[in-house]
Amino acid sequence: MKKFHLFAIVFIILLGGCNVNSNDKFHDEEFISKAEKKAEEYIRNNYHDVETVEFSDDHSSPMGNFALRGTVNGNADFEMDVSESLFIGGISEGDGFPEIKEECKKVACE
Repeated sequence: MKKFHLFAIVFIILLGGCNVNSNDKFHDEEFISKAEKKAEEYIRNNYHDVETVEFSDDHSSPMGNFALRGTVNGNADFEMDVSESLFIGGISEGDGFPEIKEECKKVACE
């Protein structure tokens, strides 16, 4: 019985280690650059009065996906989920974030 418990613990540790490393497969500099460009286009196309978009170096996400964090106009925080195919999965807007354009409320403007 002790062998089974030991085997189960080792198996779970190994499986967890593989899972942690598998999320880094598309986080190279080229992907990050493309994701930031796509995110900036999305913000500029969908929101009023966007002057600047700045990104942080933190790309972690609690769900294990790729996330972009940054500020708009120097003071409004945001976080965006970006898929491996550069699809914008969602955006969380902080206080002071610019208002969404009327024509982009029901369907995101490309």
